Amino acid sequence: MSPSKTVRATTRIELRVYLPIAGLQRQFAAYLAVPTRARGYPPTEGDHALIVEIAPGLAIERVTDLALRAEPAVEPGILFVERHFGVLEVHSRHEEHVTRAGQAILDGIGRSAGDQLRPRLLYSDVIEDITDQQAIIINRSRQASMIMPGQSLLVCEMAPALFAAVAANEAERAAPENTLVDVNMIGASGRLYIAGTTEGVGRAAAEIERLLAGIEGREA
Repeated sequence: MSPSKTVRATTRIELRVYLPIAGLQRQFAAYLAVPTRARGYPPTEGDHALIVEIAPGLAIERVTDLALRAEPAVEPGILFVERHFGVLEVHSRHEEHVTRAGQAILDGIGRSAGDQLRPRLLYSDVIEDITDQQAIIINRSRQASMIMPGQSLLVCEMAPALFAAVAANEAERAAPENTLVDVNMIGASGRLYIAGTTEGVGRAAAEIERLLAGIEGREA
């Protein structure tokens, strides 16, 4: 398939998030692979991924066409059109496949990776020695693994929401003994729940803060 040459659209496409994620970690890959997330092809541990968010939302169909025509070897996992934004996630065992798909997207919409929004850490807290009542109510609405009473809980909120994806993956890389309890990566803001020892979730919190501070982009 030959790549699309131009975007035939009357509205200029805004790049909100351009997020390469190298080497999906075990828990985060499993979270991405559940049917409520990966409505297409599920990723596996060690895959390389790219997540893109654009506005207006329906333009994500053009973005998908650009990526898959340029690099048919990548697999689309998430394709989501919400009220204002569109989200696409593609992945491959080979990082160069993801890189080519991403470059085709950028070229096709006339943007660069630095045109994305700069992430902001809105809130971060560690709650030690979670009570059994709080563990029960968290576990009833979780999307990943359970938190156990007595563990420490890291909660983080960030914007744009998709940065919760790379935050979850890199926090797991920094402290793989922690438990990924919940990830909310689509919407107005992204949220993470990570459980473990106080020392373990503290390392995850520090890594998330370091990571988000180092990502370049424009101000909202």
